[in-house]
Amino acid sequence: MIRFLAALAVRAGLLLVVLAAVYAAADALPGDPVRLAMGPTASPADVEARRESLGLDRPLPARFADWLSGLVQGDLGTTVRGQPINDLLGDRLASTLLLTGLTFAFVLVVALAWAALWSARPRGRFGRTSAVGTSILVATPEFVLGTLLVLVFALVLGLLPATTVVGADGRLATPLMLVLPVLALGLPHAAWQTRVNRAAIAEAAAMPHVEQARLDGVPERRVVTRHVLPLAAPTIAASLATMVGTLLAGAVVVETLFNYPGAGQLVAGSLESRDTTLLVSLTALCGLVVVAALVIADAIRLWALRGRR
Repeated sequence: MIRFLAALAVRAGLLLVVLAAVYAAADALPGDPVRLAMGPTASPADVEARRESLGLDRPLPARFADWLSGLVQGDLGTTVRGQPINDLLGDRLASTLLLTGLTFAFVLVVALAWAALWSARPRGRFGRTSAVGTSILVATPEFVLGTLLVLVFALVLGLLPATTVVGADGRLATPLMLVLPVLALGLPHAAWQTRVNRAAIAEAAAMPHVEQARLDGVPERRVVTRHVLPLAAPTIAASLATMVGTLLAGAVVVETLFNYPGAGQLVAGSLESRDTTLLVSLTALCGLVVVAALVIADAIRLWALRGRR
């Protein structure tokens, strides 16, 4: 438990360092965010007044400290246009979490099933095909895979919509619009996770006590559930937790490709408008999700290793 708390403190400290670095880097980007927000017709006096009202005339450390204090209280501040970031992120972040959550579930199920079948037939045709297929999928960027999926399933076969359409109530016109974004985002990660799962399962199955259990006549299902999977669980959980960050990063590309109304568009907009507060707020929320995933992976590791030390 002490190691678990120490690891949690280290990750929280790293997140704080990352946020400070992002804040400083975004603030150093060329261009005046207030001038960009107000337009070229705004007078210098109006621009300066807006800058003072937003606190942008204060030193960088003081502004970061104020934003961090607001983050602890659940207030992310305002954009350079004066919009509350909490209101701006509400629906957008929920949409991104929906996309990444569905993709995570897709990767989890597909990778476990694929790895299990691959481990059962490592030298057969399925194993050779899996080795080549996973390598190709891992090396394919999301935007390339997304384009191919649109070409095949939307333009040629006409089975799925090629882009996202939002109704008057802010919801997707049909859940089918999530299929191609989930596939484009999830297939490369599923291929990578399959390779990780297969390696972890193979390593666990080769342990002496696992082989001895088989020699003793223990049923295969019991060997897998009581010995193989608990040994493989820490590696699988750590890989899945690390994948959360890459899923969130890939979601920016996929959301842009499919015109999906998520937080990815806000990331691009914050960079274009040089909105430091909005960008670091998005980074903080994504970082908190990643840290939570890593904490869950640590908990799974402690559970898997209980009584083994």
